[in-house]
Amino acid sequence: MGSCISVPKNGILLYKKTHGNPNTNKKLAVHNIGSARRSATINTASVLANPCHGSIFDTYRVGKELGRGEFGITHLCIHIESGETYACKKIAKQKLRTEIDVEDVRREVEIMRCLPKHSNIVSYKEAYEDKEAIYLVMELCEGGELFDRIVARGHYTERAAARVAKTILEIVKVCHDNGVIHRDLKPENFLFADASENSPLKAIDFGLSIFFENGIYMCS
Repeated sequence: MGSCISVPKNGILLYKKTHGNPNTNKKLAVHNIGSARRSATINTASVLANPCHGSIFDTYRVGKELGRGEFGITHLCIHIESGETYACKKIAKQKLRTEIDVEDVRREVEIMRCLPKHSNIVSYKEAYEDKEAIYLVMELCEGGELFDRIVARGHYTERAAARVAKTILEIVKVCHDNGVIHRDLKPENFLFADASENSPLKAIDFGLSIFFENGIYMCS
């Protein structure tokens, strides 16, 4: 990583600043930067509360990539004993660069755990964690994104569009009834359970979602 500078752990200044000595001033500045970097170190040794015991790879076979976002890559995964298929969102810890990133992941898992089983919300199964990543195992939706279906159709009839809008509003109500605001409603974040014309539409990706309290003003 290039040149390294050793600084004391307690953050005591190595050099006193003196007037008219640019070299001394430079050394002081370098030390202060080192102190700032140490204070910004993020502890990702343990991110989740109560993850499943053991390794995800002892329970699932993780397969092909299904999609990716800013922090996570979603893979097909197969339960080794039952053969049932799921989606697994892998979030690499090296991408969690700030405490806010870590809290966002914790909150995403907690929100998925607290939401009730619903036919129009992707269901959470379990979560694993190791030194490299966090793994969220969820219901597998194989019908593609609402966005892609809109593009493929070219247009929706008023009746078909009304059905989609009604479903989305029902999802929003379920979230709000359980103290959750999704905050990322867009066609890419709704998947169809299967490829059939009348497939259930399901909300996914609670990475930007938050819990809310009545009476608290929230801005976008």
